[in-house]
Amino acid sequence: MEVENQQEAKQNADKTTLKEAPILTIKGFLMGSADIVPGVSGGTMALILDIYERLLNAIKSVDIQFVKNLFSFKLKEAFSGLHWLFLVTLFTGIFSAAVFFTKVVPLQIYMFTHPEIVYGLFFGLIVGSIYILIKEQSQFRSQEGVFLLAGLGFGLWIVSLVPTDTPDHPAFVFLTGMISISAMILPGISGSYLLLIMRKYEYILSNISLIWGSDPVTGIINIAPFTLGTLVGIAAFSRFLSWLLGKFHSQTIAVLIGFMIGSLFVIWPYQHRDFIEQVRETEVVALDAPIVEELRTNPNENLPEFNRLGEQTADGIEVLTIKKKLIKTEPYIPGSIGSREGDSPNVWGGIFGMIIGVVLVGGLDRLREVKTT
Repeated sequence: MEVENQQEAKQNADKTTLKEAPILTIKGFLMGSADIVPGVSGGTMALILDIYERLLNAIKSVDIQFVKNLFSFKLKEAFSGLHWLFLVTLFTGIFSAAVFFTKVVPLQIYMFTHPEIVYGLFFGLIVGSIYILIKEQSQFRSQEGVFLLAGLGFGLWIVSLVPTDTPDHPAFVFLTGMISISAMILPGISGSYLLLIMRKYEYILSNISLIWGSDPVTGIINIAPFTLGTLVGIAAFSRFLSWLLGKFHSQTIAVLIGFMIGSLFVIWPYQHRDFIEQVRETEVVALDAPIVEELRTNPNENLPEFNRLGEQTADGIEVLTIKKKLIKTEPYIPGSIGSREGDSPNVWGGIFGMIIGVVLVGGLDRLREVKTT
């Protein structure tokens, strides 16, 4: 048994080199980009980029022994078995994507203003990647087909769930962290989409923005239970997944591909997306204030958060800050199946996005082949 454990430890040792670090950072950035879009999984991107099992092994390296050595200040022993270079470079990329797509290029805004292009891009990426992953399987028998269908059915069930109202209590935020991070490492099941279902997607993004904005202390306090939940969830679930891949590799991959196919239901660029509006803030301003004239002449409510004029008061007029929350999606084919009167989707934008996504798969396929040398 001891020999087997030593062999397993040697097999799972961190083989990352500094030469590979820039490539891993790029792969992490792509994973982080995928996690931001509801319906897309960072685990999908990890599987596409051929670092999925390495990711699971790296997460497993953060074990009880590591924690004991760390708190005993036995730093050499603690970091000797930790895949620290892999984790640091990968999560640098993931964190960079989170900052980039919330502060520099606000992807959550483009998902409202140009949804067909954004979702079309990821739809094309996933379709092309499914083809590549199925083609690369050394064996794909009827047994794997059954597991693929099982994964597809479960994935469709997940994406068909309707968001429900949930509390902002730290205990529930901790639970959402556990659930969402488990989904984020599952290809095809989006942690972001589960956050939407549990009504915590905007909550997490807004608090990340606070950390880098006007109230970092509040942002850190609100995000702490979620962060702790992700640590607990990823530690437990990664070990379970790693065991499945070790014992039932082809069947597990088939299920994961089924998850990816199921996710296409919610990634399809032409969707009826139903939102509820919540008033986040009310401010009374003078009737001749510039914002009043702007909202009267050029209102823009096609944003995740926007301003709207409210009631006139003795002191002026209310300016309401409205937050949109997604509660339901329903795919349709423009001009036919599922279309509603008044629909005006950017059909060519969606097609263009899908074509670019499929083309990018070729680049990702080259990137996934970059190994440690």
